[in-house]
Amino acid sequence: MTSKAYLFTSESVTEGHPDKVCDQISDAILDEFLSKDSTSRVAAETTATTGMVLVCGEITSNCYVDIPQIVRNTIKNIGYTGSAGGGFDADTCAVLTSIDEQSVDIAGGVNKALESRSENADTSSNETSDIGAGDQGIMFGYACNETSELMPLPISLAHKLSYRLAQVRKEGILSYLRPDGKSQVTVEYSDGKPSRIHTVLISTQHSPDINGISDNSKIQSIISSDLKKYVIDFVFETESIKPDSDTIILINPSGRFVVGGPQGDTGLTGRKIIVDTYGGYSRHGGGAFSGKDPTKVDRSAAYAARYVAKNIVAAGLAEKCEIELAYAIGKAEPVSIFVDTFGTGKISDDDISNIISMNFDLRPSAIIKNFDLRNLPAKNGGKFYQKLAAYGHVGRTDIVLPWEQLDKVELLKKSLNNSYAMC
Repeated sequence: MTSKAYLFTSESVTEGHPDKVCDQISDAILDEFLSKDSTSRVAAETTATTGMVLVCGEITSNCYVDIPQIVRNTIKNIGYTGSAGGGFDADTCAVLTSIDEQSVDIAGGVNKALESRSENADTSSNETSDIGAGDQGIMFGYACNETSELMPLPISLAHKLSYRLAQVRKEGILSYLRPDGKSQVTVEYSDGKPSRIHTVLISTQHSPDINGISDNSKIQSIISSDLKKYVIDFVFETESIKPDSDTIILINPSGRFVVGGPQGDTGLTGRKIIVDTYGGYSRHGGGAFSGKDPTKVDRSAAYAARYVAKNIVAAGLAEKCEIELAYAIGKAEPVSIFVDTFGTGKISDDDISNIISMNFDLRPSAIIKNFDLRNLPAKNGGKFYQKLAAYGHVGRTDIVLPWEQLDKVELLKKSLNNSYAMC
């Protein structure tokens, strides 16, 4: 029997990437509103370009938030200040806002779910026992046993490289680095399992000179040597699969990366949705996360789908599991639940779907309550969702995320044993 080999690649970006700048601004705004008023309805969209940030969207809340100040603080914390900002400065950029309230038609469908609505029902309250989904749409969650955090290996490695790239900049280990950067990892698979590292790619913004050296060829040589030592070798030191003598290492393949961030490319909230999830290894429903309050199932149901898939894999029901959830605006119960274990399930996908229906409450109100999604910013010093806006919303090990907990494993194992007993 011949071994089936293939390559799979995932990318990540640093917090200074222009799209990630916008994601972090949108989520910083969300954090502030929810910290002050946990019932706030927020849909904040951000775009950033040379010398300017525009925040627009629909927000309904009982509190006031200084949005321009949040924008500037977020940009400053990322590192775009003064000459280090590389042409985009937190203190001097223009900040424009265009905010409306949430549509009353949307609010009416969300405040009280269709299943519990009557002609005389009061739909004015933001706090009801059963709210409707904030929009229609499909959301996917995924888990596999390739890594300890039950994530695909390519995106796991790409995130670690991007995170480390930002870390060496912020800690002054490589002070010539600037905030914008990307990583990309290609993993070779054999019979569906990771077998070796095929390619590692890092592109990083940098200052025009390094220690007085302005010759670009010499600059790139210094960057290549430093990133190999302080980023790539550092990340792979604790990995079970490491680059080998045939692994392709590419660092700044364009040859120069001085102009970056919003000066180099216009940024936009929600344009890195594959980076936010599974690196393309799993399907994606298309809805972005950042800037959206928990009533938006684009966000909350995607977290719930990850929670379900991770517990299924951790319980041993399958080696890989992808969950699709579908919702209708104003309706609480999912329209459909689809399970795909890619032939790795201990029982049929239909049986797993039935187990999910019996053990997981996937109504938006239940998801919000179970994960305490409205109160997480206040419980974390006013910053929670902003931390997710770079380096992934799932599979994180540096942040305690309620949808990453494995509290359903024993219950699912019992369900699996019951399924065997019925066979």
